Amino acid sequence: MIINIDNLLRDNIKNIVPYSTARDESKGKKVEIFLDANENPYNTALNRYPDPKQQKLKEKIVHNQQISIKNLFLGNGSDEVIDLLVRAFCTPGKDKIMIHPPTYGMYQVAAQTNDNEVVKINLTPDFQLDVEEILKQSNDKVKIFFICSPNNPTGNTFKVTDIERLLTKMNAIIVVDEAYVNFSEKPSWTKRLLEFPNLVVMQTLSKAWGVAGIRLGMGYASERIVQVLNSIKLPYNLNTLTQETAINVLDNIEEYRQKVETIKAEREKLFVELGKLPVVQKVYPSDANYILCKFNDANATYDYLMQKGIIVRNRSTQPNCENCLRITVGTPSDNEILIKHLRVYFI
Repeated sequence: MIINIDNLLRDNIKNIVPYSTARDESKGKKVEIFLDANENPYNTALNRYPDPKQQKLKEKIVHNQQISIKNLFLGNGSDEVIDLLVRAFCTPGKDKIMIHPPTYGMYQVAAQTNDNEVVKINLTPDFQLDVEEILKQSNDKVKIFFICSPNNPTGNTFKVTDIERLLTKMNAIIVVDEAYVNFSEKPSWTKRLLEFPNLVVMQTLSKAWGVAGIRLGMGYASERIVQVLNSIKLPYNLNTLTQETAINVLDNIEEYRQKVETIKAEREKLFVELGKLPVVQKVYPSDANYILCKFNDANATYDYLMQKGIIVRNRSTQPNCENCLRITVGTPSDNEILIKHLRVYFI
């Protein structure tokens, strides 16, 4: 199937003229005195507006990747990328998005905020995509399918062949959310970006890079999709502190690698120790920085851990996740304390 991105876009978005900032208009010119943006002229280090195009940060992000800056969009967390995609491709009250419960909840929130119906195709009992049912339910009203891989909360990565099939068979934008890809041994879909014009890959600095507080999400896509997202985003969607902090964080590649390897090693230890507990029925393999674990009684176990000062996420209400808690991999000390309390807990 040959997919034309413009045919998927909302009509009013196709030729939208983006807001032009003062910095856009002075780009490439030597400027010594700034009297164009009604800023406070006295230097506080933050009295000037941030770079609306985030050029230095984008150069840093793509430095070691075979991806052009033209294929990169930066958002205020991945949530902004999700929101803008829905607003760009889904006409309110008319178009739909598709999701695969259990999955990340913001896809549905973004759709409902934009007055778009959400089509839900549950994962199979072994937490894989139900490709046949997805294709069966797909039609010209379904404009976006959000795929979280590694999936939140199940922790598994979906089959490459399944996603390939959806990319080629669905006349829709396929968004692969790779928030947890740094903890996986599987390759990123960014490596195949140019093969599929309808592919969008989301990543973040919140998880593996350890800076959730700065709110920085990345969207990798075709040049046309990135152009559209840049046209409809808020002019200064990433503040100066976020941009500067991200650049500094990305310079500390060795620290990042050490922490990721430690988390992955702790994940495997936690997987083994949880599996030994009488209160645990099943521990699901994970490619992320958390583990989904089925307990005899998830609600009672959740309350017990809360009493001990430990907070986990109760996912029992999600499809195929009855009596399941999602446990983030903590520090070695955090994990030891968790296991210590669960060893003496019986229900």
